[in-house]
Amino acid sequence: MDTRLQRPGRRALRMALGVALCAAISFALDLSIPVIAPVFAVFLLATHSRPLSLKASAMLALVVALTTGSGLLLVPLLRHYAWAGVMIIGLMLFVAFRYGLRGGNNLVATFLVAGLTMISAAGTADFQLAVTVVGALVKGLVLAVLVSAWVHWLLPESASARPRPAARVMPDHQAARIALRAALVVLPAYLLAMTDPASYMPIIMKSVSLGRQSCTTTARGAARELIGSTLFGGLLAIGFWFALRLFVHLWMFFLWMLLCGLLVGRKLHGLSPTRYSPGFWLNSLVTMIILLGQSVQDSAAGKDVYAAFAVRMGLFLAVTAYACLTLLIFEQRRRDG
Repeated sequence: MDTRLQRPGRRALRMALGVALCAAISFALDLSIPVIAPVFAVFLLATHSRPLSLKASAMLALVVALTTGSGLLLVPLLRHYAWAGVMIIGLMLFVAFRYGLRGGNNLVATFLVAGLTMISAAGTADFQLAVTVVGALVKGLVLAVLVSAWVHWLLPESASARPRPAARVMPDHQAARIALRAALVVLPAYLLAMTDPASYMPIIMKSVSLGRQSCTTTARGAARELIGSTLFGGLLAIGFWFALRLFVHLWMFFLWMLLCGLLVGRKLHGLSPTRYSPGFWLNSLVTMIILLGQSVQDSAAGKDVYAAFAVRMGLFLAVTAYACLTLLIFEQRRRDG
């Protein structure tokens, strides 16, 4: 179990088990936004080979407090001075992405972006909805951290394993340019969600994933990385849905999620060589979780699952195409400059 060849397998199993547990527990507890915990578990377990330290946990708790507080405080500003409020949100997105690119904790940056956009967008429609989103974010993050700690205890990293190398700290001018690009990727989905937060909350989560992925994707491979991973995630969600219909049960939901997590984890951790980057597989898994989770909720609410999935997939592809266009425009301007 401690050999170099077996170490990636343990990491893939750890990620798959953690994501499947978070998804099953979220739906079993009937959380208001059940996809939050498994999505954060993906980011947490795919990027960290060891459980969060006490210092990192304290930092995360502080970020939760600041994010939820800031999101709720911006609600009155967005209602009465919408333009100024949107500009402040854009500035805060830029700061959050730049923090991650300058060597900060990427999980913290991701939670900042997700929290600010989801809470403030929900609050423009109904303050009670914003409070519900706050509760969903906090519960989802706590669940993801607890499950992550448990799977690390169950499948610990070998003592001889070196910690993952720290992310490369970008020069200030480059970090600012990429952070601005990522913020512009997220903003249109955020503006769309403000028109109907209850319906478009998944679009915000997808745009946050795209903004994170755009920080490591080049303009040359943007279409293959962003659009390709979105389409593959949609195919995984379709396959998962029809497999689940063979026997609808929470345990089967857990087992199918575990299988999908293992399939993607093999690619993500290099057990099965592929020409696609880890970001491709990470975004594919996140897309599948969001689409599948919303379909399960649509089914429970008695909605037309297939029509809702088609509309949601179309919006995902539109947001992804816009992200690709943003990358290409920034690359062209950089060359011209």
